[in-house]
Amino acid sequence: MISRLRGNVLEKDLEDATIDVAGVGYRVNFSTLTLGKLPADGQPVDVRVRTVVREDAFELFGFLTKAEEDLFQLLTAVTRVGPRLALTVLSGMEVPELVAALSRGEVARLSKIHGVGKKTAERLVLELKDKVKNIHLEAVARGTAPAAASGNRSDLVSALLNLGYKQPQAEKAAEVASEHLGADASFQALFREALKALRSGS
Repeated sequence: MISRLRGNVLEKDLEDATIDVAGVGYRVNFSTLTLGKLPADGQPVDVRVRTVVREDAFELFGFLTKAEEDLFQLLTAVTRVGPRLALTVLSGMEVPELVAALSRGEVARLSKIHGVGKKTAERLVLELKDKVKNIHLEAVARGTAPAAASGNRSDLVSALLNLGYKQPQAEKAAEVASEHLGADASFQALFREALKALRSGS
């Protein structure tokens, strides 16, 4: 099984990226947050990978940190949570923030993640509340903290630039998203709104 890839970013899409390793392109699925942190096309990258094999598919899921990978593993062990839904959850909050929400049993907050309903949020809390403690400790040890709302805009612009948009386009889309949703909206919500603005030419 593939567990790690070290090469260059060949191209990025909205949900995945292709990594060129010695002339072989590997398509890897990432969370929205992690995808936005990947280097620009042509730049070197080193990612952790989980391989998921099914009868009809052979998929790779990528992560930049062990904490994110470990949390992905815990999420996919939850009843009726597959790898795609796990990435959706990871797209909603930074790892330390997500771990905190799970450990505190914040069902309402988890339910606000796009694609995660109340029942799923309740299952996540029920099954992971105690299991995420070690990940939380690692996140704290790494000095990682949840991104402040005020920093969402700069992170958003950076993510859009990494997807190949020009600086003026990225800044305008970030401004439109902030105006529509408010500056304190989650990164994921702002990211989706910015992409919608870019597609509509706003």
